[in-house]
Amino acid sequence: MASTPTRSLEDLIRQLPEELRQEVRDFVEFLMSKRRAPQQPHGRLTMAWAGGLREYRDRFTSMELQQKASEWWAQDVRDEISR
Repeated sequence: MASTPTRSLEDLIRQLPEELRQEVRDFVEFLMSKRRAPQQPHGRLTMAWAGGLREYRDRFTSMELQQKASEWWAQDVRDEISR
């Protein structure tokens, strides 16, 4: 589908059904988050997560915390995929 240069992006988006406008919004937010996110060189780890599970240390062992963190991460991935 070719667009004419006289039609603005906003006009094109307005013509979309609501569910497609939501997809456009999601994609734009994704693009913006990629630009905002600090890019780490591959192979270099940060310790930004250190202490992130501190509130659970009296209720879980380190192995249980590792398993729980993995479950939370997997759920976040599933949530992102289903959007």
